[in-house]
Amino acid sequence: MSSPSVTLNALSWSTPDGTALFSELSLSFGAERTGLVGRNGTGKTTLLRLIAGEIEPAAGDVHASGTVAMLRQDVQARPGGTIADLLGVAPALDVLDRAETGRAEADELAEADWTLPARIESALLRCGLSVGLRAPLAALSGGQRTRAGLAALVLAEPDVLLLDEPTNNLDRAGREAVIDLVRTWRSSAVIVSHDRELLDEMDAIVELSTLGAARYGGNYTAFRARKAEQLEAARLDFAEARKAKAAVERRAQQAAERKARKDGRGYRSRAKGDQPKILMDAAKARAEASGGANARLREARRDAADDAVSAARAKIEILEPLQMALAPTGLSPGRTVLRVDAVTGGHDPARPVIRDLSLTITGPERIAVTGPNGSGKTTLLALITGSLQPQRGTVNLTVPWALLDQQIGILDPALTLRENFRRLDPRADENQGRAALARFRFRAEDALQRVGRLSGGERLRAGLACTLGRPAPPALLLLDEPTNHLDLDGLEALEAALVAYDGALVVISHDRAFLDRLAIDRYVDLTLGCRR
Repeated sequence: MSSPSVTLNALSWSTPDGTALFSELSLSFGAERTGLVGRNGTGKTTLLRLIAGEIEPAAGDVHASGTVAMLRQDVQARPGGTIADLLGVAPALDVLDRAETGRAEADELAEADWTLPARIESALLRCGLSVGLRAPLAALSGGQRTRAGLAALVLAEPDVLLLDEPTNNLDRAGREAVIDLVRTWRSSAVIVSHDRELLDEMDAIVELSTLGAARYGGNYTAFRARKAEQLEAARLDFAEARKAKAAVERRAQQAAERKARKDGRGYRSRAKGDQPKILMDAAKARAEASGGANARLREARRDAADDAVSAARAKIEILEPLQMALAPTGLSPGRTVLRVDAVTGGHDPARPVIRDLSLTITGPERIAVTGPNGSGKTTLLALITGSLQPQRGTVNLTVPWALLDQQIGILDPALTLRENFRRLDPRADENQGRAALARFRFRAEDALQRVGRLSGGERLRAGLACTLGRPAPPALLLLDEPTNHLDLDGLEALEAALVAYDGALVVISHDRAFLDRLAIDRYVDLTLGCRR
C-alpha cells in the first residue's frame, strides 16, 4: 500500500455569501505531521472539512489515500451518548458482555474482538483520560470530551489524522497528552492550531493567506524565522517601490516644466508673427499630439508605480504582525490593587471550589492563575469582580478594572463595534474610537459590524480593542483563557501589547509559551496555593 497522503487539485470553494476562500488551490500532504496556520477567516477549518469529505468543493477534487478521521474543535455530546458511543465500540462491547454471560450467538462469537478492551484502555490512557466507558458524555467537561475524541481517533488508527485546534479548552495535562500523541504519530496528520508548543512538533507548516497556500519545511520556530526574513525582504521591496514612484513623479514634473517652457516660447513667437500662421498651426498640432502621447505614457508609468507600491504594501500587511499600542494606565508601584482575604466560595454553596484563599496584588504585578479544569479558576475571577459573592472572607478591588472572559461578555452582541467602544468608554470621542478599532484591524466599515456576527477570534480581538484600546486603559486587566480563539498573528500581537501594558494583570491560561512571554511575577496554583 502507498504511503498515506492527501492531494488537493485545483480546489475552489466559496462561502454561502459568495466570498471565495480557495481558488484553484493545489496542495499535497504526505506521511508527515503538517501544521496548518493562518489568520482567522482564511479557511483552515473549511480545508479540513473538505479533506474529510464533509463538504464538497465548488471545483477541483480531493484525493486521500487510506482512511481519514477528523477531530473538531468542540466534541459535541448527543443526548444519552456515552464514551463507548463516541469511540464507536458500544455494539462490540455488548457482544463481549453477552459472550461472558453465555448469551452470545455463534456468529457473534466468531466475530468478537477479544483485544478490544485492552486497546480501548490503551487509547484512553494515551490521551490522559480515566473514565468508565458507560459514562455519559454530557457529564464530562469540554476538555474531557476532547480527550475522549482523541482516544476515538487513536483507537480507529486512521491513515490520515485531521485535528482542529485540539488543545483549545484543555488544561496543562490535557495539552501535554495531545502534544505527546502528535509527537509519536507516525502516519499522516494535518493539524490546525495556534498552540506553538504543539506546532513545534510539526515536520512542516502550511500557511493559508489571501495569497494562497505556502509550504515551509520544519517546525513553527523555523517557520517564524523564515517569515521574519520574508517580512524584511517585503519592507525592502516597499522602499524600492516608493523610490521608483518618486522617480516617476520627478520625471513627470520635469517633463511638465519643459513643456511649459516650450509652450511659452511658442506663444511668444506666435504673438510676434515670426513665422507664417499655417506653419505655426502645424507645429502646434504636432506639439499637441506629441504632448498627448507623452502625457498618456507618463500616466501609465504613474499607474504602474502606484500598483507596485500598493502590491508591496499589501504584502507587508499580510506578513506584518498585528500591532496593539496601549496608552499608560498611570498605576503607581505602591498602590494596592486587589486584596482577597480568606475567601471561600463557589457556585455550589455545599461544595465551594475556592477555600480560604488570600491574595494581595500591589502595583503592576502579573499573576497567573493555574490548575486543572474544574479547580475554580474562572470562579475566582467571578469572586474578584463581584459577580459571585463569597460565602466567607472579603474582596477589596480598589482600581478600575476590565474582565475579558471566554464568552467576551463585556461586549453587547446587538451593538456594533463602534457603539460598544463608546458604551464602554463614553469619554472617548468618535476619532479616538475609530483609531483604537483600526489599530486592532477593524478599519472603516469593519467598525460598523455587529458583534453578534463576528467569529470567535474576531470577537476576542474586538474585546481587546474596546478594553486595551481606550485612551485610559483599566489599571487591572483580568483575562480568562485569552488565547483560545486568536490566530497566531493575533496571539503574538496580544503578547506584545501585554508586555507593554503597565497595569496589573491576572490571567488564566494553560499556554506555557504565552505565560513565559508575559514574564509572570507569581503563580497561583489552585491545587497547591500561591507560590513565587
